[in-house]
Amino acid sequence: MSFYEFFSGGGMARIGLGPDWPCLFANDFDPNKAAAYRAFFGPSTELHVGDVWRLETSALPGHADLAWASFPCQDLSLAGNGVGLKGKRSGTFWAFWRLMQGLRAEGRAPRMIVLENVRGTITSHQGRDFAAICECLTQEGYRYAPLLVDAQFFLPQSRPRLFVVVFGPDALPLSGLIGHGPTAPWHPNSFAYAYDRLSPQAKAAWLWLTPPKPQVRPGKLSDLIEDDPRGVRWHTGFETKRILDLMSPLHLEKVKKAKKDGGRRVGTVYKRTRPQDDGTKAQRAEVRFDEVAGCLRTPAGGSSRQIIMVVEGSKVRTRLLSPREAARLMGLPEEYPLPERYNEAYHLIGDGVAVPVVSWLARTVIEPSLRLTPREVAA
Repeated sequence: MSFYEFFSGGGMARIGLGPDWPCLFANDFDPNKAAAYRAFFGPSTELHVGDVWRLETSALPGHADLAWASFPCQDLSLAGNGVGLKGKRSGTFWAFWRLMQGLRAEGRAPRMIVLENVRGTITSHQGRDFAAICECLTQEGYRYAPLLVDAQFFLPQSRPRLFVVVFGPDALPLSGLIGHGPTAPWHPNSFAYAYDRLSPQAKAAWLWLTPPKPQVRPGKLSDLIEDDPRGVRWHTGFETKRILDLMSPLHLEKVKKAKKDGGRRVGTVYKRTRPQDDGTKAQRAEVRFDEVAGCLRTPAGGSSRQIIMVVEGSKVRTRLLSPREAARLMGLPEEYPLPERYNEAYHLIGDGVAVPVVSWLARTVIEPSLRLTPREVAA
């Protein structure tokens, strides 16, 4: 059960797959992420730090069962620049795909591939970008199963992500997992943007997988939040007031209700730019107290960083989410070493894939599709 890990970041897909999956090769462009990868996994001679466009198949050893690719999202994100797969960052998908085509020509194609990206991939350019991915998979003889999986099935973080599970000729999904059409929650209506554009061949290669819903308890946000966190400080009263002043009446009412409810209530705040009644745009602070954090983002590109708000009676305190708290929201182990600098740690985590989602996908779809018995998996 060996695998290649492209766009590996801090190795979160590797952690999710677990120790039964030897990593033959890993690649990332960012030296800071590579440093975090090695800090956790050790020297990691399999990790190649550099531009994926410069890689050749000769750098990829052996014949992996799986290639995992969480390619960059910046050009596909709803908060991004909208360039899509023609963009400099998200367009690196084509560099990865060139390598997969080369391995296939050499008779070393991975038996399965998993592509992971943001939800915006589905509707980028009215579905044309996603359709282009589906068509290229079909042209190389693969079948594929797109799934939208939200991390909040496993963790107290709202993080819907697109996973495209790709099957080679000798990787067969369990027949009981194959449905006859879209099924909630795995197949949102937005899939139609791409599906309706596909060739008959690509539509025939699309599989409507219906994996079992996770039975784990995702836990509560408040259980992950510390009173004395490392790497961040509590805001002054003036700073907290500024955040409250950015709230609309709707969100101020949420804070008022949290005070009235009593006890300790933990919420998260994001600053967003919203249109106003007069046609202008203004920055607003939006809070949620449903024990689920908003989707973690990177601090680059103007994205706001998530703020913790703790309400205890009439007292309201705010501060930035700490790096360790963010790591917990991604399912990283407590022993995972984080960069000392706040932005580097937050960037590493916000760019990653939620660990328990990878584990669930591996156990329910990937490993059974590789025809491995439970005994072989355990070995």
